[in-house]
Amino acid sequence: MNEHEMLRQEAEQLRSVIKERRNQVKDAALAERAKGLAPVGRINMRNRRTLKGHLAKIYAMHWSEDSRNLVSASQDGKLIVWDSYSTNKVHAIPLRSSWVMTCAYAPTGAFVACGGLDNLCTIYSLKTREGNSKISRELPGHTGYLSCCRFIDDNQIVTSSGDMTCALWDVETGQQVTLYSGHAGDVMSLSLSPDNRTFVSGACDATAKLWDIRDGNCKQTLTGHESDINAVTFFPNGFAFATGSDDATCRLFDIRADQELSWYTHENIICGITSVAFSKSGRLLMAGYEDFNCNVWDSMKAERAGVLVGHENRVSCLGVTEDGMAVCTGSWDSFLRVWN
Repeated sequence: MNEHEMLRQEAEQLRSVIKERRNQVKDAALAERAKGLAPVGRINMRNRRTLKGHLAKIYAMHWSEDSRNLVSASQDGKLIVWDSYSTNKVHAIPLRSSWVMTCAYAPTGAFVACGGLDNLCTIYSLKTREGNSKISRELPGHTGYLSCCRFIDDNQIVTSSGDMTCALWDVETGQQVTLYSGHAGDVMSLSLSPDNRTFVSGACDATAKLWDIRDGNCKQTLTGHESDINAVTFFPNGFAFATGSDDATCRLFDIRADQELSWYTHENIICGITSVAFSKSGRLLMAGYEDFNCNVWDSMKAERAGVLVGHENRVSCLGVTEDGMAVCTGSWDSFLRVWN
């Protein structure tokens, strides 16, 4: 038996040890414990605003922390900053590359970032003296497309890429500070923890990984999905996170228990999930689907609590405001819809 075969067997043995240990601490099922909870009832959200202006598929959106403005990215080559109250466009930024896949709003509201098939993360300053927006920094370094980016603060941003890595950048110097490598497939999504000390990534290797932002190490790898993970989002308390996958399920993973707590699916749902977000309390999990719908799940009871119907193409992105008062969905039909 060669060394390669021996190492493979050892890895298999370690996997079964981990599985055994996880089962040992599995003292209760979430669905059982949640039986005593009052049901959330039927969630009927109304479409309060429709943001019209993009001329092609919308691929990403992100709320500002003021819960009023949001940024969206479309393959019409525009990044638009919207006032969701008035539906006015605050900024319309022409992009050098129209093949954009992600966008992000800085916590201060002073910057937005985007990236895609150009392998770059481009940062735009919104607070210029002239009142217009301008490129403040380009961050080259990834050797694959940029799938997701999130600001920690005005000077730090985390990116994920099709080159199977994530990276932390210093915006001021334009330098890569830390590289997070370990996935065996394109990294599709990332979510920062509420305390900004860790982040979770989801990838095409069907695993989600928890990373320590400061030391660059992978702390946990969570398995269970049977296909690509397209979206991840932290639970509001930072002790768990949800994932959405091409296997037509969303799953809830607990960090302290180091395993899957729940999964959200229905026999009628046979398409992939593109995006996920929790309500402010964490009781509701919103998920965008390729079948044009956004399902609302009771995260504790793992039951469908509602559905947002209105888009005429795949729901590609969604987000909940910081104040928890609204959810916005973006779609390949070129519209953004704000619901509550």
